[in-house]
Amino acid sequence: MSSPASASPLPADGGSPARQPGYEYPRDALIVGGGLGGLFAATALAQRGWSVRLHEQAPDLRMFGAGIWLWENGLRSLEAIGVLDAAVFRGQRMSAWEIRDHRGRLLRRRETPPYDRLIVPPRADLYEALKTGAKQAGVEIVTNSQALRADADGTVSFADGSSERASLVVAADGLRSKLRESLGLTKNKRDLGNGAIRLLIPRLPGEAKDVAEEHWSGSRGLLYNPCSNDDVYLCMVCPQSDAAGRQLPVNKASWSASHPALASVIGRIGSEGRWDNFETVDAIRWSAGRVAIVGDAAHGQPPWLGQAANLAFANCLALAEFVSGISSIERALRAWERACRPVTDHTERWTNAYGRVVGMWPEALEDVRSLAVGAFVRAPFIETMLNRAQRSNLRGLLTRPATHGMTRGLSGE
Repeated sequence: MSSPASASPLPADGGSPARQPGYEYPRDALIVGGGLGGLFAATALAQRGWSVRLHEQAPDLRMFGAGIWLWENGLRSLEAIGVLDAAVFRGQRMSAWEIRDHRGRLLRRRETPPYDRLIVPPRADLYEALKTGAKQAGVEIVTNSQALRADADGTVSFADGSSERASLVVAADGLRSKLRESLGLTKNKRDLGNGAIRLLIPRLPGEAKDVAEEHWSGSRGLLYNPCSNDDVYLCMVCPQSDAAGRQLPVNKASWSASHPALASVIGRIGSEGRWDNFETVDAIRWSAGRVAIVGDAAHGQPPWLGQAANLAFANCLALAEFVSGISSIERALRAWERACRPVTDHTERWTNAYGRVVGMWPEALEDVRSLAVGAFVRAPFIETMLNRAQRSNLRGLLTRPATHGMTRGLSGE
């Protein structure tokens, strides 16, 4: 699509967006970033009557392969914008998530009953469903459009020298968000010292497992997870200092030596795969004036609990509800953050705690790790803390009774 036009209101046809009765602003929005969170936010807003333009710096909308965990909170959010069936039509419904140590001993089994689902589709299926949903909702998508900064009044400046202004700006431009940085909203951003190779391998006939298996050997972890009838999703975690572990194409001999019981699985790996460092981001606030930050730009976190995308979807759905139901953008964004941030901050803390317990253990202390992980997850309190996000329900927070309703929504009870 075309490069961004010079500063002009939305929609792109030159008309002025309708001002809703009782509202202080026209319902026009700029979304920066065409990833999962950006597409979701754009769709949720457009379905509520907003004129939405999405800017993506890449020449087209494309998603790196591998699988993705969709927990109950994410599944409900995708259902709310009408893309769930398309997102998971090939996905594997998981019955449980297991963690096993270097001796194959079961350290944790987390069941996923019908009211607490985990479905793992190929990431590309989810992305295509969100792209289709955005287009059907009337979102205008502008590619080859790099945003450099945002101002609190809703003005976004682009690399080609142009700028646009909207009543609402949603920055979904990732961990290294230029818009978050330009608004001074970054509290801290940390490299966690490890990372992962994520990829898909062929699923063999009769390979009918519906359990996600997380295997640990020394400081290397390997997640085995069927994600369609044809594919198995592998996530191979190791320290950034592990040159053989992060080697691409994958060093199959080295990984098979670490996980001999999975040698036949590792042997199916081809030349694909991508290494990503694990990083975490904390924001001072999730908004400045008329600009909101969402997804990794607001709460980037490692994938230990599989909640990054699910939280982004739930928070973006709530964002669309708040800005569509409160007659001031600034007040709506402040109320949205107060309602949604406790669950997200909680999840980020416990994600990092879980990662410290299961990862970064040398081989000499593997048996100690087994004891530590077993003790960590055995207490009912810990299980409750680890599962809070997927069992929460942020939808409808705006219309719930003030105190009791908010508490119920954020705790999932």
